[in-house]
Amino acid sequence: MPFVKKKIFVTGVAGFLGSHLAEKLVKLGHEVVGIDNMLGGYEDNVPKNIQFYKGDCCDFEKIQSIIKGVDVVYHCAATAHEGLSVFSPFEITKNNYLASVSIFSAAVNEKVKRIIFCSSMARYGEQKTPFTEDMKPTPVDPYAISKVASEEVLKNLCELNRIEWVIAIPHNIIGPRQKYDDPFRNVVSIIINRMLQGKAPIIYGDGEQTRCFSYIDDCLSCLIPMLDQKNLNRETINIGPDEEFVTINKIAEICSNITGVNLNPIYKKDRPKEVKHATCSADKARALLKYETKVTLNEGIKKTYDYIKNRGVRPFDYNINIEIDNELTPSTWKNKEI
Repeated sequence: MPFVKKKIFVTGVAGFLGSHLAEKLVKLGHEVVGIDNMLGGYEDNVPKNIQFYKGDCCDFEKIQSIIKGVDVVYHCAATAHEGLSVFSPFEITKNNYLASVSIFSAAVNEKVKRIIFCSSMARYGEQKTPFTEDMKPTPVDPYAISKVASEEVLKNLCELNRIEWVIAIPHNIIGPRQKYDDPFRNVVSIIINRMLQGKAPIIYGDGEQTRCFSYIDDCLSCLIPMLDQKNLNRETINIGPDEEFVTINKIAEICSNITGVNLNPIYKKDRPKEVKHATCSADKARALLKYETKVTLNEGIKKTYDYIKNRGVRPFDYNINIEIDNELTPSTWKNKEI
């Protein structure tokens, strides 16, 4: 199939996922336009040779002007703070749901060919694991609700206006460029940033929560074909390994082995609404995208460690205000203990 150059709009382009995706698309020969409000990213993440706009996805008029002539949209931007959404529901919902509606509306109006939306494993809630795409979403917190609502708006608008859509469900991506000074999310990066400062990892609950982690390159191997692979229209697809399900305790142990910092974890009370077991099936990704895990968990954590160590440790940036401050709010957040 001959190469066809496309103009692609990537949201969250200074963030972890968006920056890697945009860089890959440029290397493939596409024209990339990107936007980021810098809440969850770093300016030096922004790839060269793209048209970059600093702004908010909720700014509908700005999005309309940027999206002119775009063929495909990758909506990666999110305030992906699932635990925090219980205590800052307004900010999290605004930056996820309203931002998504703004992006989808502008894209539909521009008559783009396809919209790829990066949703979240949070959509599944408390269900039997591993999660499969045919499960009905059962969100348990405002972040997850905002993601599921965004999915529904996307399908509604696209089906009415005959625009192709794909929903990607990445699972706990790790690797270089991840924001590691965010105290509210990215457990691997938080633990490494603390350990490199000689601080013990903080774990909520008993640490026996199970998760699956995907290295950024393995995630991209699925996202890139979503650009134009014909049989993916109207599909929802998990992206993440199902060979290595791991507890948070085990993550802390691996980080300790890699950093050489041997400190006993500090255990805090459970965070409200945290899903105990969240792992996915990759069967559909294997069938449709020939997905395979090429970077092991240990290798991915080591690459993340190398990035943080080389870039330098940072103090944690509490850049989102707590909206509901009560006895349920984790002390680590309201007292800035991380």
